[in-house]
Amino acid sequence: MQERSMKWLVVLGLVAFSECIVKIPLRRVKTMRKTLSGKNMLNNFLKEHAYRLSQISFRGSNLTTHPLRNIKDLVYLANITIGTPPQEFQVFLDTGSSDLWVPSDFCTSPACSKHVRFRHLQSSTFRLTNKTFSITYGSGRMKGVVAHDTVRIGDLVSTDQPFGLSVEEYGFDHIPFDGILGLNYPKISSSGAIPIFDKLKNQGAISEPVFAFYLSKDKQEGSVVMFGGVDHHYYKGELNWVPLIPSGNWIIHMDSISIERKVIACSGRCMAFVDTGTAFIEGPKPLVDNMQKLIGAKPSGSKHYVSCSAVNTLPSIIFTINGINYPVPGRAYILK
Repeated sequence: MQERSMKWLVVLGLVAFSECIVKIPLRRVKTMRKTLSGKNMLNNFLKEHAYRLSQISFRGSNLTTHPLRNIKDLVYLANITIGTPPQEFQVFLDTGSSDLWVPSDFCTSPACSKHVRFRHLQSSTFRLTNKTFSITYGSGRMKGVVAHDTVRIGDLVSTDQPFGLSVEEYGFDHIPFDGILGLNYPKISSSGAIPIFDKLKNQGAISEPVFAFYLSKDKQEGSVVMFGGVDHHYYKGELNWVPLIPSGNWIIHMDSISIERKVIACSGRCMAFVDTGTAFIEGPKPLVDNMQKLIGAKPSGSKHYVSCSAVNTLPSIIFTINGINYPVPGRAYILK
């Protein structure tokens, strides 16, 4: 019974569809099927939208691509620009938060001195407010002030976009991004500002309110984020849809986690957060420790290790979501 209330953070690719697809470079958060009304709701949705979504996903007539970069399979960064003329920043696209922020020119924290800082005096479209805010992440925290300026993500342009300028940063000294671009819902925003994705949607810059990630492994190039749709070249077979619970956050039901047909965690369902801002699959320590033990990983300090020679014999860990099994092979859930 305790597991029902436990939350897992699961890094999964988000998929969605649209008539107008824009890709930007990345550089390195009772199930419906178990109730009659839920089954009917899901089936009706798929029947009503299957053709339209399929046609949209295959259209791809307005794609924009850029060079990509993956840093050690841990961080995927996107280049954006802020201001007039544009100043370039590398940001972490995070479905776990809703605010966009970059270091300010008046931040004196050590982390700010190691990252690109926004020079507000050099932007003719900059507008400062007197609103302050703070955010605490798993790896650090920041304090900042809300400002407005023109933000560009590839070919997408958001004018008078509210964003944060950090005045203090802690914990980000050795992380290779300048700032964070949140892709969660507006109600999650710490600054109260409308997230850039929602503003682009409201401006009509994207035809469908959806985005998708394709994250490559072991290669610096090849990863993309797509706004307004999904490029069918990045997947095979059918795309699976998973209801959110509750609406307004990237939280889903996960049925179970198993190895070789034996449930090892999340028995009787649990909640999972689809979070691109998390570099690992995370969960309650007792259950994760048991999973490490089952795959033969040995603890050393705060980490667990397996022999390089054992990589090919590691069992697949199966995440069952909305009745569909997603097996994760050993080579995918370890870092070399």
